Amino acid sequence: MALWSGRFEQDVDSFTQAFGASLPVDKQLYAQDIAGSIAHAHMLAAQGVIATEDAEAIEGALNDIRAEIEAGTFVFDVNAAEDIHMAIEGELIARIGDAGARLHTGRSRNDQVATDTRLFVMERCGDLMEANIALRRALMVQAESNFDVVMPGYTHLQHAQPVLFAHHMLAYTWMLARDFTRLEAARTAAAMNPLGAAALAGTTYPLDRFATTDALGFSAPIPNSLDAVSDRDFLLDLLHACSVSAMHLSRLCEEVILWSTSEFGFITLSDSYSTGSSIMPQKKNPDFAELIRGKSGRIIGDMVALLVTMKGLPLAYNKDLQEDKEGAIDAARTLEDCYRCAAGMIATMTIHPQAMRAQLRRGFIAATDVADYLAKKGLPFRRAHEVVGRLVLECERRGCELDGLSLADFTAQSDLFEEDIVRMLDLDAIVDARLTYGGTGRAAVKTQFEEAQQRLAADEERI
Repeated sequence: MALWSGRFEQDVDSFTQAFGASLPVDKQLYAQDIAGSIAHAHMLAAQGVIATEDAEAIEGALNDIRAEIEAGTFVFDVNAAEDIHMAIEGELIARIGDAGARLHTGRSRNDQVATDTRLFVMERCGDLMEANIALRRALMVQAESNFDVVMPGYTHLQHAQPVLFAHHMLAYTWMLARDFTRLEAARTAAAMNPLGAAALAGTTYPLDRFATTDALGFSAPIPNSLDAVSDRDFLLDLLHACSVSAMHLSRLCEEVILWSTSEFGFITLSDSYSTGSSIMPQKKNPDFAELIRGKSGRIIGDMVALLVTMKGLPLAYNKDLQEDKEGAIDAARTLEDCYRCAAGMIATMTIHPQAMRAQLRRGFIAATDVADYLAKKGLPFRRAHEVVGRLVLECERRGCELDGLSLADFTAQSDLFEEDIVRMLDLDAIVDARLTYGGTGRAAVKTQFEEAQQRLAADEERI
């Protein structure tokens, strides 16, 4: 029989009971629901609303129920309870009678579900922050182990300028560091206590919302009862953080996929992070990188779904909000799995420096430095750009690179060229010349690596 049976003459249809049930999803929040109920019971007792013996009986029975759920012996029946709150409260009342029936004094499922969901987000953000750090550490190990490796840098997927492979890896650590900040912000946003807001207007019972705030690890009670039960911004913050990070992982995996092709040959993925073909014996496919890339769309879809759900809702609680949890739970779980998979894939891949260096011999990758050479001798950069463009065109006609031209070829385009132009075509010298903060020169990358290590250590402390 439904909790609202006093008002209704008939039970809901069996189909609508199943259609309206959230238990298959929100049973995952059992630990948060029990923690919130224990905190609420002790507060009620401290305020003299229920007897201390009732609060103790409630806590004991709830702990028993939690142990049974974790042992897998507790039976969830969607026909008997539509959500995790009713499932646990119904069993609590069956075990301890009126003491259990007093638990719901001064609260509603509206503030109860908001409390459970916020506690869940706080916990899952912590898990994601740990997984984020593990991936950053894997990227930094590869950067340090291959510090002197030079590779082509790209724009528009065309050869642009040479960069250190370590510089490329560190770019992703900074993206992930920003993702860490977003996850931490989502955790902070969730750490506000809605318990005690009741259905929407608060309650006439003398509840101590600051006591439950402290007991549950929240930072403060939400000051407006309407906002407390209807706000899901904190879930959108989590979904946004997950979506941006999934996008970053998708970009990383796209490069891993490209680099592992025969055309690039920059890396070889471990067998543990590759699959074969059912028909082509020679294949070694980057399936797990592709899966991470694909799952980014799923996570972004979870965010869009909640945005669309929220956009038309009036205050305060509406049943639409039941749809808030499944996507958030899915996004957090999916991103954590993607983090773990990406960390293992990056940690075990093999780098091929010679393949990267061979590609540096193509695409006139020293062209910008030749233009800079002229600009430093007083030629306006736009004119220098034009001169080097003509040199590249000549190379294309001859089928050679810039280092295939003679000094006479250079001076034919500008009398500012001297014999030292040859040194400007040395790839290692080109890389090391980028000494500005954030540049790809070895000295600059060493500084950057140290800063990335410091940031990683500081973030570890924030979990």
